[in-house]
Amino acid sequence: MSKIDYSKELKPIALPLNEDIFWELVENSIQNSTNEDEQEAYLIKALEKLTPYEIIGFRLMTDKLLYDTYTSHMWCAGYIMNGGCSDDGFEYFRNWVISCGKEVYYKAKENPDTLIDVIKDGDEDFFEFESFWYVALQAFNNVTGLELYDYIDYENHLTREGKYPNFEFDWNDDEPETLQAICPQLYERCWY
Repeated sequence: MSKIDYSKELKPIALPLNEDIFWELVENSIQNSTNEDEQEAYLIKALEKLTPYEIIGFRLMTDKLLYDTYTSHMWCAGYIMNGGCSDDGFEYFRNWVISCGKEVYYKAKENPDTLIDVIKDGDEDFFEFESFWYVALQAFNNVTGLELYDYIDYENHLTREGKYPNFEFDWNDDEPETLQAICPQLYERCWY
């Protein structure tokens, strides 16, 4: 049996993975891991069982979910929970939110203060999961030997970094009461 030359077979796409399939993969990764390293490894192995286009779709759906939570209130939550939040830190924070599963994600999208329910006693780490963003890239490379970025149709993939909506911050870290007004429970628990 000859190995498939994916470089001749694949074309760039902009179609995200079906959202139900995406969340099923994430939920299974949560149930089969006890930490982020295990979750990352589980997801890579699970994605390797999909078609190359589905693996690309996983990354595109991740990008869409990141896009949909690019808001001032979500940034406020990340700022409070991590004691500050740069542009990159905000990406990694939202990846962490996605990695917590569908219910956590949609509750937080509606009201980021609900992330208080995810914090466990003894949680001292940053609430970031940078490598979640890269599981599809690793799985795609493992399966095809190619770089996933080369197979994204950027002209039609509009819900991605670099295309985020503009917004005005409705909080100011120099005025902590503005953070507290948006996320009172997180502020009470996490603000230093």
